[in-house]
Amino acid sequence: MNMSATFTPARAVAQHCAELTERGPRPEERAEHLAAWRRDVAREVAADMSDLLSGTKLEASVSEPEAMSGEKVFATIGAVAANSLLRCGADDQTALLSFEVETAIALTDRSFGGSGEPVLDIVTSLPRSAGLLVEQAARHIAQAIARVSAGGGSSGAVDGDVVVRSESAKRLKPFGPACECVLLRIELTAPDGTSWSAKLAMPRERLDSLLPGMGTAPPVRSEPDPAAQMAAFGTMPLPLEAVLAQVDLSLARLERLSPGDCIPLAVARDVPLRMGATTVALGSLGTREDRMALRLTAVPQVRIAA
Repeated sequence: MNMSATFTPARAVAQHCAELTERGPRPEERAEHLAAWRRDVAREVAADMSDLLSGTKLEASVSEPEAMSGEKVFATIGAVAANSLLRCGADDQTALLSFEVETAIALTDRSFGGSGEPVLDIVTSLPRSAGLLVEQAARHIAQAIARVSAGGGSSGAVDGDVVVRSESAKRLKPFGPACECVLLRIELTAPDGTSWSAKLAMPRERLDSLLPGMGTAPPVRSEPDPAAQMAAFGTMPLPLEAVLAQVDLSLARLERLSPGDCIPLAVARDVPLRMGATTVALGSLGTREDRMALRLTAVPQVRIAA
């Protein structure tokens, strides 16, 4: 019997994309990842917030996520609250963190050695001191999420910060009203039983991207060409600011500021020209064509990330 015959396929072999052939995590696997993430975030938040609240040793918990639309998240938070848009990952993942105004004031009171009990009066706006405290608390929570999501714990790489704050959650535009979101509740409890809570909301798929071990391994990437990378952003306008003077004020003085107050300023001889926190040049003040101008005197060698 001759076995050397060549056979031709009856039809083309199917070619499936990776999204169809790669298996995602099973529901029980996702539940395990989520439970571990909630536990680790609670531990990190408790440690960081304990330092913020006058060394009070706190316990923290993160609830199971509640599925809801973006519009329902905004309704749950309310029209006025201490809201922060957090950057909590290396890929600029953002999340919405919200404290009730009464909770923000109570946390501020605790940070100054008070009882931290919620205020009984109806408060319609956030005092300046409470705003500063909330920003610090939000930064701690963002960094805790970033550490845990990077899989590094306390020694992992930190890429968490507060992007912007507002008393209106909708104004921050963290997601659209029709977006499928999840809402988690962060509960902080002091040894005397006093507790404070915050709401953490984000699109559902973003939560999955923050869970360590979820998804497939990232593809191997070649090193980018720095020149080509810079060329792509070469025409992008970047906001620069010339810092004429800096002044230190106590929190008590800050609370007493009112229109008409005079604050003395000492203009430095070398005025820094900054992009964010990076000084890109130094210069001296002058005028040009009846406008204030800055004559550059030094340009440090700084590396600006694209």
